[in-house]
Amino acid sequence: MSCQCTGPNGPETRPTSRREFLRRSGCGFGMLALTSLLDAEGLLAGNTPSTKVAPVNPLLPRPPHFPTKAKNVIFLFMSGGPSHVDLFDLKPDLIRLAGQPIPESFGTFKTRRAVAKNKLMPPVRPFRKHGQCGMEVSDFLPHIAGCVDDICLLRGCYGDSVTHPESVYLMNTGSILMGRPSLGAWATYGLGTENQNMPAFVVMPDPSGWVKGGAPAWGNGYMPAVFQGTILRGGESPILHLNTPQGISTAQQQATVDFINQLNREDLRPGEEQSELAARISAYELAFRMQAHAPEVVNVSRESEATKKLYGLDNKTTAEFGLRCLLARRMIERGVRFVELYCGDTNGWDGHSAVEDNHAKLCAQSDLPVAGLLKDLRSRGLLDSTVVIWGGEFGRMPMSEGSDGRDHNPHGFCMWLAGGGVKGGQVIGATDAVGLRAEHEKTHVHDIHATILHLLGLDHTRLTFRHNGRDERLTDVAGDVITKAIA
Repeated sequence: MSCQCTGPNGPETRPTSRREFLRRSGCGFGMLALTSLLDAEGLLAGNTPSTKVAPVNPLLPRPPHFPTKAKNVIFLFMSGGPSHVDLFDLKPDLIRLAGQPIPESFGTFKTRRAVAKNKLMPPVRPFRKHGQCGMEVSDFLPHIAGCVDDICLLRGCYGDSVTHPESVYLMNTGSILMGRPSLGAWATYGLGTENQNMPAFVVMPDPSGWVKGGAPAWGNGYMPAVFQGTILRGGESPILHLNTPQGISTAQQQATVDFINQLNREDLRPGEEQSELAARISAYELAFRMQAHAPEVVNVSRESEATKKLYGLDNKTTAEFGLRCLLARRMIERGVRFVELYCGDTNGWDGHSAVEDNHAKLCAQSDLPVAGLLKDLRSRGLLDSTVVIWGGEFGRMPMSEGSDGRDHNPHGFCMWLAGGGVKGGQVIGATDAVGLRAEHEKTHVHDIHATILHLLGLDHTRLTFRHNGRDERLTDVAGDVITKAIA
């Protein structure tokens, strides 16, 4: 059926169905699809590629899925794999059976080297009970031991890989494979940031050497580049090339940034508001704003002497890591969403030999600053809104490697959480009698990630990103919130 109407050449019959329209227009659905694509690319008449597009700021603050206390995260990453059986997981049977092969009843397990037949090695330092909760902590960590009533210790953690890079990626991105968004990227993707003059996600590697696996541990993966971590260093110049060049005024600098971004926007087409080009435009603008605001954030000269001492800035051993912990507090205090600090050079806590000497050195560097950070956050009223995470990529084996070292152990290890709605002064989970495997109330890395997101008010099953036709998430298709960890 059709109806009559008058056109410029006399009476016309107007099509009254889609089929009739396609027949008379001489095109099919393929041509309609092409027209839609050309319009999206700005290639139709009257819609040229030079159409200017204002990038949408993906880091504007967004509400969480549900009300929560936590707003920020500080992740203290102990690179290399700290030994749980020497720090937080006292095993009387490991002391009793020291010097003997591990009993056959423990079965087979993955090791990086053939150490399964090596003899069991007791903890290298004594443990003592601390706090009102009576949590047992090694003498390696006397200062953190004084904060145990704020700490929720997870003793039943486990992962998927026995090697460093894969385990670093798992702990940071939820996958042993390179190329997925990091925990910090997911947090900033879900919540944005409250400070538009500083990066939303800041990473401070150990100046002695990067973690094994490198930058993908704090990368954006398949998300827009704006969500990747921004590197800050320790020392006197945490941000390189921040100062305006000599002889260049602020107005000249602003004009240069505006001109560069104007040229970039000429190439920014509709639909590309979250592309790498849009991220580059945002990065130029953020860098300019940081020139005015970042120097104050990284300048600790006005901190009191008592605060500097709290972080160990008055001691050569603790000064470097202590400064980075203090900078972390200053950043979250000013609205930076996620800060990650790495403790340990490229080998770090990887005590394949002389685990006593290895851990003594790293505990001496980090114990006091970490405790200082917790105390400082509490005294300033920031601990309730800040989730603090402590842990590495895995633990160590209960058997010796050589005469006095320990090999990698992803089957069972410890991490702890504090602040941000965490119920402190408790231990959740347990490894077996010698600390080989997580056995009771086990917590996979996916569970830890789900819990961290939950503390931030984000449902890990709802926080998704569309990639290659699939709604991806940090926890893939797994992960349960550790409800006992939440106050």
